Amino acid sequence: MIPYALGLGALLGALTQLTPLAFLGLLAGLWLPQAARWLGLLAYTMVVLHLGLSKDPWASQIGQWVRLQGTLQEGFLHTPQGRVYVRHFPRLQDGYYVLEGHLLRPHGQRNPGGFDQATWLRGLGVPAVLQARQVVRFEPPAQDTRQWFRQQLVAGLSPSAAALAVAITLGERRELGETYGEFQRAGLAHALALSGLNVAILAGFFVLVLYGLGPWRYLVTLGLLLLYLLLVGPEPSLVRAVIMGGLVLLGLFLGKGKVAVLPALSLALFVHLLLEPYTIFSLSAQLSYLAVLGMALVLPRLPRLQGWKNWLWASVSVTFAAQVFILPLLLHHFHQLPLLSPIANLLVLPILNLLVPLGFVKLVLGGVLAGPVEGLSQLTLGLVGWLSNGPQLCWGEIGATGFTLYFLGILPLLAALYGRLRWMRAGVLSATVVLAAFLSQSLERAEIWQLDVGQGDATLVRLPGRVEILVDGGRDWAYPRLESVLRALGVDDLDLVIATHPDGDHIQALPQVMQSFPVGTLVTGPRVRGDELDDALHQAARRHRVQVVQAGAGTELELAGARLRFLGPQGHEAQDNERSLVFVLEYKERKALFTGDAPISVETRWKTEKVDILKVGHHGSDTSTGEALLQGFQPRVALIGVGNNPYGHPTRSVLERLYQHGVEIRRTDLEGAIRIPLR
Repeated sequence: MIPYALGLGALLGALTQLTPLAFLGLLAGLWLPQAARWLGLLAYTMVVLHLGLSKDPWASQIGQWVRLQGTLQEGFLHTPQGRVYVRHFPRLQDGYYVLEGHLLRPHGQRNPGGFDQATWLRGLGVPAVLQARQVVRFEPPAQDTRQWFRQQLVAGLSPSAAALAVAITLGERRELGETYGEFQRAGLAHALALSGLNVAILAGFFVLVLYGLGPWRYLVTLGLLLLYLLLVGPEPSLVRAVIMGGLVLLGLFLGKGKVAVLPALSLALFVHLLLEPYTIFSLSAQLSYLAVLGMALVLPRLPRLQGWKNWLWASVSVTFAAQVFILPLLLHHFHQLPLLSPIANLLVLPILNLLVPLGFVKLVLGGVLAGPVEGLSQLTLGLVGWLSNGPQLCWGEIGATGFTLYFLGILPLLAALYGRLRWMRAGVLSATVVLAAFLSQSLERAEIWQLDVGQGDATLVRLPGRVEILVDGGRDWAYPRLESVLRALGVDDLDLVIATHPDGDHIQALPQVMQSFPVGTLVTGPRVRGDELDDALHQAARRHRVQVVQAGAGTELELAGARLRFLGPQGHEAQDNERSLVFVLEYKERKALFTGDAPISVETRWKTEKVDILKVGHHGSDTSTGEALLQGFQPRVALIGVGNNPYGHPTRSVLERLYQHGVEIRRTDLEGAIRIPLR
């Protein structure tokens, strides 16, 4: 019981970073033997003390202009004061730098499904970001051990094979490009994370090669694993695997036989959190520990088959067991689950079992092993590319209620697996939880999301019956951000896409939207033949067989209980912005006015009516949102889609006009994505 007490105590101590009530979990230790209780309390106290003694070295400099110097590696500047993450465009290469810029706190999640930089850096123990504005000094990195090993590893390999070898051997994935996405869609992203797979393969390889050393081969292998960890860096999943591997190797050296997985996992958690309490915020660590926990609890209880059937069943059962506890995390963060994952693991992991040790040996031998590594790499990439086209289970973001329901649903099944509950009763309990989850999803929802796509516009209207309307989509470079938002919100198709006018910051991403999502109808303004953006939009619609409706003043559309009444354009406008589609969305007595980039000169032509929400025109430019519009439509809330820009949007004059009319102002540059209920 002692390993479990140490692991639980350390976990509760680390959780005090989230809530001071974490100490209440110590009450669970009352059921443990006295020695285990005291050791669990000691582990909790040690982690809490570590947190209390840890100081933020940058706290007094946040928001200030600073000059920092140190070695930049993988985007992190290592200074005598501590580490900071460096934000600079273009990305700075590794080396020694003297940089000047603003020291800031990391930003949080700006869109549903968006990148949460604050949590990511918190999981790495990095509390600050340097927005570098000036490179005062740069010195190329001196030839170090890691660079020498990297050169040995890529010697004689093609770029694609080199990128894969570097990823699975040294943990550097930035050169994989789209290949990383293919691994994700094939259900093999875990194979690229340095974790238990790498450690198990390497440990087994070296124990076999060093067989002549007798029991001492276990200590030598442990030393090599520690050197490997030092070489590639303390990636959380790798740290967990090395600690567990070290415990197993020590047990074998001392003649204690195999170490049970659950005690080893608990001890690894204790050591890991004692050294790095912030690791609980790392998604990599969460997935790593929970996957091993699932395999430790589920695999021993699953039946075994005979002959070749057992080999096939082993792949399926390991994949299933590993995903029991991490499934909601995968769906929450990545919004899709590859259904061919068991087959992908069955086909690709045996190849990686050869490729990983070959890559490790190639670190020393260089180009000698280029041939076999190249061949196995190309075989792996070919299989992954083929498997990445398989079917996906798509899902949106999961809230606290969803996580709670999921684990409540699998708890009876685990109890039945261990004989603590009859399968019939477990099935009824789990089915009840599933029913509760479906009922919570069946509630009618109507809302407007003003999405953060930088200096551009993208608005999602969600109506009952899973009806979704996308108004504009921003620029093409912002499309990955837009797609991530739509996936996170559970959008699997779009009933209506409205392109207000052919400006890049409004519609440049829409062809990509039609490529990735089934679209029912595309609504546009007057056709502008010869305009590059307008032509590309209509070509994409034809290519994906999307119905196109040309709207203007007097057009009305109805769907899912909502009515769209178009006020403009009226057909005689000469300029691009004047031809913006302008419409009122009405749903159950709630009204929203969308104005595109329409200027003040045409605002006076619209038939006025009182609205609740105003989508401010032209990102808050002083050429839009005039007095006549505000007096006639009397909005209560103003949504401004805007990002960092050189134009001064939103302008002071527009903000002052909105303030004078008592309109609540909501801006994506300050808040990120904004949700407004339509009820």
